[in-house]
Amino acid sequence: MGKTAFIFPGQGSQYVGMAKEIYENESSVRELVQEAEETIQFNLSKVMFNGPAEDLKQTDITQPAIFLHSIIINQLIKNLKPDMAAGHSLGEYSALVCAGAIDFTAALRLVRTRGQAMLQSGIDQPGTMAAIIGLEPQKVEAFCNKAAHKGVVQCANFNSPGQIVISGSIDGVHEAMQLCKSGGAKLVKELVVSGAFHSPLMSGAKEKLKTKLDETNICNCIIPVYANVTASPVFESDEIKKLLFDQLSAPVRWEETILNMINDGADEFIEIGPGKVLQGLVKRINPDVNISGIDSYTDLTNLR
Repeated sequence: MGKTAFIFPGQGSQYVGMAKEIYENESSVRELVQEAEETIQFNLSKVMFNGPAEDLKQTDITQPAIFLHSIIINQLIKNLKPDMAAGHSLGEYSALVCAGAIDFTAALRLVRTRGQAMLQSGIDQPGTMAAIIGLEPQKVEAFCNKAAHKGVVQCANFNSPGQIVISGSIDGVHEAMQLCKSGGAKLVKELVVSGAFHSPLMSGAKEKLKTKLDETNICNCIIPVYANVTASPVFESDEIKKLLFDQLSAPVRWEETILNMINDGADEFIEIGPGKVLQGLVKRINPDVNISGIDSYTDLTNLR
């Protein structure tokens, strides 16, 4: 018997109008949104439903918005029981709520703190990120090491075969981009981000997040959550806390995560939340597994 894996999207999946139709049609969702807004003292639904896109792109707003959208859907499909879960970067918090390790409001507070701290880190230690398409991981890592004399730069996301994101100081990333270009990359593209996520330049954010993590009650998981930092299943609360702390400056090992989930029996992947980014990545990692997504009110009604 194959297993079902829920996967939760991270930053970059947001869009204006997200979760609006679900909110309008489901009274339980309206309660959840109200609870969320009271928790973080911010009118999140207004920006999610109506934009402007510029505001929704701010990492301190993006992160709670995507998290809330994912959890709304997760709550509405309680009859669907996953055997395991994972989330891309921010999505790991959604996965941990799904796995019963953190309750909704505590996770939302963490996500809000994380977004604000990452935004501030981007101001204090400006950096950038770039997508590198068509090079092996070893080559990209070697080019990052070679570019290090110009500034901090490292692999930030191993997303799928031939799709890697690098992160670090502006000079370091630009130098590594040049090296990757001349080293045979099919495409090298700087990303529009507010900081060097998943790099050592997030050290300031890590300290702020640690304070919040230390005061958060985290339980053991009821289903395995595959962590970004290790690409392996995690159950224990202490380890979850440590991995969430490490995750801010460590690479997201997404390709390895999906392969490990498949090795452990997953043949059905469902992306829970906005967009289709993870569905695309899973297809590139292994085209033989079933992959679908639940994002809109239509997706939910098709399930029922």
